[in-house]
Amino acid sequence: MDNWQFWLIAGALTLAIAATLLRALTRAGGDLRAAAEFDVRVYKDQLAEIERDLARGTLPPEEADRQRAEVSRRLLDADRALQGGSAPVRRGGAMVASALVALILVGSFFAYDRLGAPGYPDLPLSLRLQLSEERRAARPDQATAEAAAPTPAPQAVDPAFADLMEKLRAAVAARPDDVKGLELLASNEARLGNMSAARKAMEQLVAAKGDTATAEDHAALAEVMIMAAAGVVTPEAEQALTRALALDPDNGTARFYSGVLMAQVGRYDLTFRLWAPLLDKGPQDAPWIAPIRAQIEDIAFRAGEKYTLPEAAMPGPDAGAVAAAAEMTPEERQAMIEGMVAQLDTRLQTEGGSPEEWARLVNALVQLDRLPDAQAAYDRSKVALKGDTVGLSALKELAVTSGLTP
Repeated sequence: MDNWQFWLIAGALTLAIAATLLRALTRAGGDLRAAAEFDVRVYKDQLAEIERDLARGTLPPEEADRQRAEVSRRLLDADRALQGGSAPVRRGGAMVASALVALILVGSFFAYDRLGAPGYPDLPLSLRLQLSEERRAARPDQATAEAAAPTPAPQAVDPAFADLMEKLRAAVAARPDDVKGLELLASNEARLGNMSAARKAMEQLVAAKGDTATAEDHAALAEVMIMAAAGVVTPEAEQALTRALALDPDNGTARFYSGVLMAQVGRYDLTFRLWAPLLDKGPQDAPWIAPIRAQIEDIAFRAGEKYTLPEAAMPGPDAGAVAAAAEMTPEERQAMIEGMVAQLDTRLQTEGGSPEEWARLVNALVQLDRLPDAQAAYDRSKVALKGDTVGLSALKELAVTSGLTP
């Protein structure tokens, strides 16, 4: 619809509403007078009926006196209302009513101009899908996205470690098909924040593995690509995600980042379909759970889905502990949770653990609003998991979405 047609229809509706409101406000006095006149007639008829019933002997004198007093009181009230509303509507009252209607209508137009979208065209489903495909096609490739990504601040590196990295790079350059060397190079480049170098090493690693590359390998490659591109899911990263899901449709990392891609191109409905099962299935200490919980309500709203975020499950207790917790006071239950988190923290510091366990600890501390402790736990996890590219990448994503310093 053209813009002038919209405003023509809106203006006509506005005038009709204004006329209706103005008529109602200016005739309010007349309506009240008509109602009062009707009430007076009714109460006079009731008094006459009481006298007739008393004369026929169908109404005891005591009851007749009581009803006569009650109806007379109502008649006096109606008569006072009639006298008060007998004056015609004053010119000033009509002007006040007109001013009030004008204020409401002008305020409505002002609010629509500020909050609405005058002149904005309709967006049927076919057009929205077309816009999504155009946005998807307009994504930068990996090289362009990496070139546009902000340069991270240089990290202080131990000279001995820097020397080892130079030797590792030289060794991989001499043996480009060395799978173990490529794994070490990719994880350590990522640890140093050299995401472009980590991406190149991961590409070499996947190529070296060939048909033996697993879904996790392809998902890890996609994740490093996305981090090197400052969060943009490029066409190359999408290809890696597609290969990962072809090998394992339930791969959590690939499904999570596929949902990120769909959100970036405006297909929030597909993001919701990818993320909701991940959140339900868990495990609740998986590194993608926290990012999904932080965003899925907004994603559901944009997708037009009615969705209530389930309560976060605190890690640790078994069935027996849950049963015991049901009989505890809130203070005792909180102390139990704090104790379980402390036990997990102590075990990871002394014995180490998997990336999932570190993610569980960091997420639990975030849930308990202990952000400094969560930051310290994340920093320890980076040391404990050095060499584990996938685990460190997932933990980094959790840290970023939880407000920690990666």
